[in-house]
Amino acid sequence: MTGPLDEAAGLLRGAKRVVVLTGAGMSAESGVPTFRDAQSGWWARYDPEDLATERAFRRNPDRVFAWYVSRLHAVRRAEPHDGYHALVRLATLLEGVLTVVTQNVDGLHGRAGSRDVVELHGSLEAFRCIACRHPASADDIARLEDGATVIHPPACAKCGNFIRPGVVWFGETLPVDAMERAWRAARTADVALVVGTSSLVYPAAELPSLVAAGGGRIVEINPHETPLSCRADVYWPAAAGEALPALVAACGGSVAK
Repeated sequence: MTGPLDEAAGLLRGAKRVVVLTGAGMSAESGVPTFRDAQSGWWARYDPEDLATERAFRRNPDRVFAWYVSRLHAVRRAEPHDGYHALVRLATLLEGVLTVVTQNVDGLHGRAGSRDVVELHGSLEAFRCIACRHPASADDIARLEDGATVIHPPACAKCGNFIRPGVVWFGETLPVDAMERAWRAARTADVALVVGTSSLVYPAAELPSLVAAGGGRIVEINPHETPLSCRADVYWPAAAGEALPALVAACGGSVAK
């Protein structure tokens, strides 16, 4: 009797196009706090709308910017776990194309070495002007004090307006180019690997349905069942850091950092 590892490996061995959708559970295994978990200590007193909307930023830019500086420091302290490195290796094993679509903003996929990455919700490593969108250096932002509760946002070098984090805030639409890349990858995928996501956040949660509509198969890797679990061709109740290296091994490879 085969289990989820063998079933998932069997689907991947014949796949020409694979899309991987990752969520907060993937990051959490590297010690990156989820959005709500990041609101600890001093920040626990605030609701998400106090910290993650343009209105909140314009109302209190010093407080909101300080929170994002603290989040930038936190993700830079984190290291990609074995699951991230397994996806890099899996991309080299496939005869076709592997695209990673992530809802996370920590940049860990890129740091692990994945090349085809779509960051649906932006990145904590991307800062830009709130007015003219001129980019600003994340390294310069990272030199600001970690743990401060008030940090005045730097001025844009081009127009003088405030610099804001390059993440998607509540009430904002996803970047058009990221959406187009993600939807294109889903519509043409033979297999979707859905890893560490609640499958509750839209529009990202629509991607597995697009894969299925095109005749593709769905493999979900998550320690806990989600609304997707009953619809997946393979549901594998495991953590990404454990399952993905095992999947690579079953496909004939190994994970080397």
